[in-house]
Amino acid sequence: MKNIVEDILAPAGIAINGNQPWDIQVHNEAFYRRVLRDGSLGLGESYMDGWWDSEHLDEFFTRIIPSRPEDKIRKNWKLMIYSLIERLRNKGRQSRAFQIGERHYDIGNDLFQNMLDQRILYSCAYWKEADNLNDAQEAKLELICGKLGIRTGDKVLDIGCGWGSFAKHAAEQYGAHVVGITVSKEQARFAEDHCAGLPVEIRLQDYRDLDETFDHIVSVGMFEHVGCKNYRTYLEVAHRCLRDGGLFLLHTIGSRRSNIAGDAWVEKYIFPNYVLPSMKQISSAVENLFVVEDWHNFGADYDKTLTAWFRNFDAAWVALRSKYSERFYRMWKYYLLSCAAAFRSRDLQVWQIVLSKDGVPGGYSSIR
Repeated sequence: MKNIVEDILAPAGIAINGNQPWDIQVHNEAFYRRVLRDGSLGLGESYMDGWWDSEHLDEFFTRIIPSRPEDKIRKNWKLMIYSLIERLRNKGRQSRAFQIGERHYDIGNDLFQNMLDQRILYSCAYWKEADNLNDAQEAKLELICGKLGIRTGDKVLDIGCGWGSFAKHAAEQYGAHVVGITVSKEQARFAEDHCAGLPVEIRLQDYRDLDETFDHIVSVGMFEHVGCKNYRTYLEVAHRCLRDGGLFLLHTIGSRRSNIAGDAWVEKYIFPNYVLPSMKQISSAVENLFVVEDWHNFGADYDKTLTAWFRNFDAAWVALRSKYSERFYRMWKYYLLSCAAAFRSRDLQVWQIVLSKDGVPGGYSSIR
């Protein structure tokens, strides 16, 4: 078993028990069988269990991701069955809409407050002219407001509003009236307090229940939880809720491939029911509903964002460890640094897409 794993790692320049910081140190010989049997799920779970380590976990993943090790074990029958099941399921159906809130976003506001920036934004920051996380997240909010052209009195819908950070910024800085919806009870509770006294309404609501008109719509980091069987429904809801002449900004992580399922470990431990869309899947869902005015890719910025989140999380662990287990620490570290590597290796992207119903007269002016 060990020699098979060595052959998989070799093209990426990774050695077992080697001296490079990206090499892996194996502490349990059962690791090899587990990884070959369970693929990415086995790799992640064995790390959580302390069966292996890497001094620079992010660099390990930066090297291994481009070599696509999953292709070498694709004939594994358990992984084939998993793929078949995922094709048949609609993980984003309405009856499951609140699971992501319960299992991820509700695990503790203290965790996210310690990990994220001062505004508590849980999506890719914009580092073009910023050198720290707080400034980069403020730049992202300004970028969104600029792309939408928000003005005083505009009624704006925020689908997947998180802890109310965009709503608060748009209301305070631009005089917008914002309706934010989330499927997380903890986010809704925090956002209501966060935006108190502002023209902001926070709702615990699924997007499919929306049926009112807004001047503009924004959706940041929500589309990843919709599911490929529901992309068209999501865009139809946005279409019916957007006034003629308004703009819809869709901010999402993007995949180079059209997938019907997400990574097995990430789905089990981090984001239940998630799947990352491709350009093809988004374009198909948009067809005959919207005009694509702008498509902006700044995926490399998520590497910096996730790395900053891990530094914050790691520094705060002394305060957090009384509530969360050591296994949780390893799980969260694995999540943040493996994701940072996926963006560093450019395997994953971040897209901001500006959509209009019938095209902006005279053309849309892109903002960067």
